[in-house]
Amino acid sequence: MKKNLFIFLFLAPLLAIVLSGAKFYYHLGVWSYEGASTEFVVKPGETFSKINYRLKKKGLISNPKIFYRYCQFKGLLTKFKSGNFLIKKGSSSLDIIETLLKGANIAPKLTIPEGKNIYEIGKMLEKRKICSYKEFIRATKDKDLVFSFGIPGKTLEGYLYPDTYRFNEQTPPKQVISVMVKQFFRRWKSLGLNVSIEKRHDLIILASIIEKETGASFERPTISGVFHNRLKKRMRLQSDPTTIYGIYESFTGNLRKKHLLQKTPYNTYKVFGLPLGPISNPGLESIKAAINPKKHNYLYFVSKNDGTHKFSKNYKEHLKAVTAFQKRRAARKGKSWRDLHKK
Repeated sequence: MKKNLFIFLFLAPLLAIVLSGAKFYYHLGVWSYEGASTEFVVKPGETFSKINYRLKKKGLISNPKIFYRYCQFKGLLTKFKSGNFLIKKGSSSLDIIETLLKGANIAPKLTIPEGKNIYEIGKMLEKRKICSYKEFIRATKDKDLVFSFGIPGKTLEGYLYPDTYRFNEQTPPKQVISVMVKQFFRRWKSLGLNVSIEKRHDLIILASIIEKETGASFERPTISGVFHNRLKKRMRLQSDPTTIYGIYESFTGNLRKKHLLQKTPYNTYKVFGLPLGPISNPGLESIKAAINPKKHNYLYFVSKNDGTHKFSKNYKEHLKAVTAFQKRRAARKGKSWRDLHKK
């Protein structure tokens, strides 16, 4: 009896150790994440407990307590790097620990919204420490670089396709530009339109204006129709966004009469036809609208202060619309689609 008790007292702790070790071994090295490869982001200064919680919540680890105890034992609680990590299918907890210790293995995402111009994109890139604003702007105006892409304009404005990209910090500006321009040509090719380089450039100029004129996607073909009608009648486009672009680097935010009278190659209150070049980088829907305008007889439009526009067939109708929607400051303050977008 005493012998059996001795054996039990000896073996019980040993069995507990073995079972505990087996449990650790299973959750750390045997169990694996079987979902699709996914991105996991560790924020700068994020605590281990938050990282551990999010790993479990995303189903990337099976046992957060064991994960914590192992990392505590190894002195790893403050060793994980911040950044964007790719967790592959089949990764064990030990694999994930190794990944988080090595540092980011994929570049962070950067989304360029539709309608941003080169100056706005440059500021976004500099803010994310991808490249400097000045170097980026200089590269977008590099004649040799522009020519190398077969673009007839003086800059790459209009051809930096708005999309979600991945760039590491300190990426050369020309490399960033190359990725975005190549994406433009991929999207352009998807349209299956066979036109000359010059015709394509004109369509991109028009699409860039449409992109800046409305935030209501369903209006794009109608606005395109207005511009097509005015071009056919040899009327000036009289587009505020083109005028603003011509003075963009000195523009303070309030478009005044003096600006409309200022001669620049982009002031469509002064020049006939299209401006010198694109004024933004349009998305595919605006490009489609430029290619396929809605057929109608409208020649004017004015903001209705709700994100949409009132369209008119003649100047008399247009003046009535301006009086109704734009003459009273209180009626338009904070209600244009641009102001609504800022909120």
